[in-house]
Amino acid sequence: MKDDPILEAREVSFGYPDGTEALRKVSLSIPRGKKTAFLGPNGAGKTTLFLHFNGILRPAGGKVCFDGRDVRYDHRSLLDLRKNVGIVFQDPDTQLFSASVLQEVSFGPLNLGLPREEVWKRVNGAMAATGTVHLKDRPTHFLSYGQKKRVAIADILAMRPRVLICDEPTAWLDARHADQIMDLFDKFNGEGMTVVFSTHDVNLAYSRADYIYIMKNGAVIGEGLPEQVFKDLGLLQQAGLERPWLVDVYEELKRKGLAVKNSWPKTKEELFSSIAGKDFSLSRARP
Repeated sequence: MKDDPILEAREVSFGYPDGTEALRKVSLSIPRGKKTAFLGPNGAGKTTLFLHFNGILRPAGGKVCFDGRDVRYDHRSLLDLRKNVGIVFQDPDTQLFSASVLQEVSFGPLNLGLPREEVWKRVNGAMAATGTVHLKDRPTHFLSYGQKKRVAIADILAMRPRVLICDEPTAWLDARHADQIMDLFDKFNGEGMTVVFSTHDVNLAYSRADYIYIMKNGAVIGEGLPEQVFKDLGLLQQAGLERPWLVDVYEELKRKGLAVKNSWPKTKEELFSSIAGKDFSLSRARP
């Protein structure tokens, strides 16, 4: 899966002026066209690493590569990088600054110097993809938190990036809106976009990611396919993480001889279908 990386960190180190060592010789690669999740506690270095991928921060040591080439930090090179690698911050209020949604989403494409017809094509497409067309004339500061999240994503989509990076995309969202955001990511990924996101939610990472990195104290302490990561109980203990509830329920059913499949379920439907002698569906499982 990682034979063709689109982003790489090679021995990347970085410290903040207050003395915090945020990244400690981090080496990893992001597989092209996949969904990659980063798990880890606050202060693990996830956000700092993301800011390096976008060129907002520059390594104190090591280097970052995009599409097989070392990232350069002159103005033109950074502009090109940020066309291709878009980042959505955890708090949308740090990203949104225009008076209206339409002005916000159109700001990036307009500053690319694109023909006006292309700008509006991108803007309308980004708003349609994120379900924000009806908000186009609304002031951004009057939006709900979930609406701001979607506008922030539309903001980046209008730039047509090859990589979409989202820092805690479902933070402070209820389950319904969190599912909507992740469904959007599935849609974009299905269209060929590489998606990278951080989360504290092991259930989200397990069910939605193709590959997972676990970080702690500025270093990568584990990585692998979701099934590999969550089978490593020593790694989970070291990272202070629990197994996804789907896995725990499945393992208990298997222990009691009720599960007939050997592979871990990734969805509730797969869990229900694994139960021996039963024909479950979501509609029947709901009260």
